[in-house]
Amino acid sequence: FINVGQGDSEFIQTPSGKTMLIDAGTNEAGNSVVSYLKSHGINRIDILVGTHPHEDHIGGMDNVINNFDIGQFYMPKVTTTTKTFEDVLKAAKSKGLSIITAKAGIILGLGSDIKAEMLAPNGTKYDDLNNYSAVIKLTYGNTSFLFTGDASLQSEEEMLNKGYDLKVNV
Repeated sequence: FINVGQGDSEFIQTPSGKTMLIDAGTNEAGNSVVSYLKSHGINRIDILVGTHPHEDHIGGMDNVINNFDIGQFYMPKVTTTTKTFEDVLKAAKSKGLSIITAKAGIILGLGSDIKAEMLAPNGTKYDDLNNYSAVIKLTYGNTSFLFTGDASLQSEEEMLNKGYDLKVNV
């Protein structure tokens, strides 16, 4: 969990060396996220996830894209007219990155010993941007994590109604 103040940023490195970054904090946190990753010898992010297009989740994403080799880039299929969102799109375009639609059912390839699956979003139209949040359940051995972005009640109810196992350690 990278300290970005008000916001989200989680970095996962698997035993096989695969890497995933979920969110990158605010615009102001972008340099801190980049510095943190570089100080740990990271030069490639295999899977980059912008959970949803609020500034406290994707603000530093353009810095990350501009400073690292990126494998796959996931964001939910929703747009906003903010400069932050436009900056992320411009950075992705300048690197030739395609944005893969984040949605329930996607299995993220982090190696044979890690199970990582997107459990949300389950819908395609929400009034609240938070409900577009990519929710990821990651399991390694007997330990599991649930990364929820800012998924709200509607998204939570959809995951429960789909029968997803939301019991996790973290």
